[in-house]
Amino acid sequence: MKRWNTEMTVGLFLVAGFACFFYLAVRLGDLPLWGDDSYPVLARFGSVSGLKAGATVEIAGVQVGKVAAIHLDPDDYEAVVRLAMFPQIQLQEDSIASIRTSGIIGDKYVSIAPGGMDGIIPPGGQIEETESAIQLEELISKYVFDQQ
Repeated sequence: MKRWNTEMTVGLFLVAGFACFFYLAVRLGDLPLWGDDSYPVLARFGSVSGLKAGATVEIAGVQVGKVAAIHLDPDDYEAVVRLAMFPQIQLQEDSIASIRTSGIIGDKYVSIAPGGMDGIIPPGGQIEETESAIQLEELISKYVFDQQ
């Protein structure tokens, strides 16, 4: 009887440990457990150099979504970025999406400047106005080598 109690205690301890490990993995990995309630919005950029899937989407410095995926449109040779926006955020039709950098050499993220129109971009809609990433290397080389 005593051996059974010891085995049951060890078993319950292991199950509790695995449950804690699973909870931490989900929380730290920022994974949704029961589906994702975000809605998709597309944006097209001439260049998304340095932007990665999982990067944040911000309005006024506050995170309002994430970059879900990035792919190349083979017809226009533009980068198509799919943004997963939080459900409580509604973007106006004349919003502007820009690729910015956190600090001088920090990570890239998408910054959205909200518009003033009454129309709202529906789920699966597209942000029409975009600003591509600034190439720091190109700016420096232009300044250094193009001086007359």
